[in-house]
Amino acid sequence: MEKAILCVDDEEFVLTALSQELKHNFKDEFIIELAQNAEDALEILDELENDGIKTMVIISDWLMPGMKGDDFLIESHKRFPKVIKFLLTGMASDEAIQNAQEHAELKGTFLKPWKSEELINQIKIELRKIDE
Repeated sequence: MEKAILCVDDEEFVLTALSQELKHNFKDEFIIELAQNAEDALEILDELENDGIKTMVIISDWLMPGMKGDDFLIESHKRFPKVIKFLLTGMASDEAIQNAQEHAELKGTFLKPWKSEELINQIKIELRKIDE
């Protein structure tokens, strides 16, 4: 079964950087999907599922037009509870982070600018937990 990682951020340069880092570290292990807002991301999640592709990880910004990242992660958790979820943000409040932790099983929060090695290592740690 093919597997995917979904990155959600309204800033294109962030999506480009994330995509490059993920492709460099995971090679062809995952399809990397990108969305610039939560609404598009939810559509992509549904499309991937319909195509038989398992979404393994979501990395989402918090401050985006429309739905905020914590609300998006909570909504995606309702539909896809086993997906590993991370928040990548420069602006999330403690309340938003706690909201995502409590209602979306948030696995980690990374502040912009993030350290690639920390993000990749945390993704690998969470993916190993699934395989155990």
